[in-house]
Amino acid sequence: MLNKSGISTQTVGAPVQILANVEFQYSLGCVVPTALGVAVGSKRIAKAGTPVRIDLMGRQTAAVLANATAAMNAVLLHDVDVTDGNQNGTALIFGFVNVNRLEADVATLVQTATGNANASKQVVFLRA
Repeated sequence: MLNKSGISTQTVGAPVQILANVEFQYSLGCVVPTALGVAVGSKRIAKAGTPVRIDLMGRQTAAVLANATAAMNAVLLHDVDVTDGNQNGTALIFGFVNVNRLEADVATLVQTATGNANASKQVVFLRA
């Protein structure tokens, strides 16, 4: 599932590991739109743990930020650099997320998204 003509990687720092248990998880590829990114220096980064709504039957459709109206069914598993437009990412649809490893702004987004009565209960947030 590529949305570009090539693949490029760039390691900026140590990856953020948000999982409380790496063995009990299931994730899928997804398209991460630029709109999910926040300014981090000269880059736009969609941060690990960001709650999203993905179309499980049409995964070429870009993810949207989950909130009180768009029910969360996944979270971004890793940081995604969206500076140059939509990029491929990984959406965690089942697993245990350690809230202590989320950045403060992402933890606030999670709190809002999990307040939606239709939010997925397959992604569990805990303090480990």
